[in-house]
Amino acid sequence: MIPAPFDYEVAESVGHAVSLLGERDDAKALAGGHSLLPLLRLRAVRPSLLVDLGRLEELSYVRDAGASVAIGALTRHHDVASAALLQEHSPLVSYAAGQIGDPAVRHRGTIGGSLAHGDPASDLPAVLLALGGEVDLAGPDGVRTVAADEFFTGVFRTAAGPREVLTEVRVPKLTGEHVWAFLKFHRRAQDWATVGTAVVARRANGGVSEPAIALVSMGATPLRATAAEAAWSAGEDPGAVADKGTDAPSDTNASAEFRRHLAKVLVRRAVEEALSR
Repeated sequence: MIPAPFDYEVAESVGHAVSLLGERDDAKALAGGHSLLPLLRLRAVRPSLLVDLGRLEELSYVRDAGASVAIGALTRHHDVASAALLQEHSPLVSYAAGQIGDPAVRHRGTIGGSLAHGDPASDLPAVLLALGGEVDLAGPDGVRTVAADEFFTGVFRTAAGPREVLTEVRVPKLTGEHVWAFLKFHRRAQDWATVGTAVVARRANGGVSEPAIALVSMGATPLRATAAEAAWSAGEDPGAVADKGTDAPSDTNASAEFRRHLAKVLVRRAVEEALSR
């Protein structure tokens, strides 16, 4: 289908973008476009104004931020995957970014766009949740920081206000004591994950401590599998309870029952892979 008519403006700065978004209640920000453009073609969204952020080069970077790594919101997935700083200090992020879609998607899609879109079937939201990362949102009243576990609020819904722009993502650095893995099931490389999981923990006394297991496409938002985390910490099988507390959807890709089964299998395999590192 052809998108409904809209006006188009190119943001010259973050402040300019915030100002443009405030001009109309239904304005939308455009980054790489891989999430928004399909919705426009289907007329699932009909903004009267698109604000193009794509030329804000100052939002494309990967930097050392002390105890964390800072990633500019317009950093392409390919650049996240290939960033030496992330490969060294937060390899879960770089690895997961390298699994997104196909090369064409990774060279256009951005980390900020993926997170701001709020799709529970996206990979990076679950990774950010597992790591306990945070994002910066720039708005009319300045910049505020939102933790990952407070950012995702529903299907295609986040804590970002209509006049706010996601500008930076920060993920904590992992140490040599940490183990991690990211696994997903999908029919084709470019498809959304039917189910996915990101796991991370710290080795401690022959077991693990601080386990985090996040799930993709098992509810209205990316979510923590708290029962599986408790089982892993206790030395029990986390896969057996990986679906507990989830609300898996049924759609053309899989039934809720099959998703619950996949969650158990993938969490068990991801934990085994993490512990083998």
